[in-house]
Amino acid sequence: MILGIGSDLCNIDRIAGTLDRFGDRFLRRVFTDREQRKAESRPRAVAATYAKRWAAKEACSKALGTGLRMGISWKDMAVSNLSTGQPVMHLTGWAADRLAQMTPPGHQAILHVTLTDDHPWAQAFVVIEARPIDAAHPAKT
Repeated sequence: MILGIGSDLCNIDRIAGTLDRFGDRFLRRVFTDREQRKAESRPRAVAATYAKRWAAKEACSKALGTGLRMGISWKDMAVSNLSTGQPVMHLTGWAADRLAQMTPPGHQAILHVTLTDDHPWAQAFVVIEARPIDAAHPAKT
């Protein structure tokens, strides 16, 4: 069953301007060290990489049904990539607590995230799914 859906569209040039204006202060407030390493490893797409992750955090907060309020920190939501390149959303802190509250008993929450960009836009879409836990075949994340 679907517990939440969120999407967000972010202007890459706006993120580039914020990076120019606030630099490390902005990065430390919004992005995890891992997210920063990923973006900085893409010298021709730094702003686009940050913009996609910004959009993912916004989309995730919408899927959680809270938006960016109620105690969720930007860093409570983080995006990394599998070796295949597939993006994966990680929740900690209040975001993880909110996800646990949303998840029905006997179910496991699975977060699906997709990212894309086409200058000047970056977009993210997040779906939170609840899968029944089967004792004989537990759900995998």
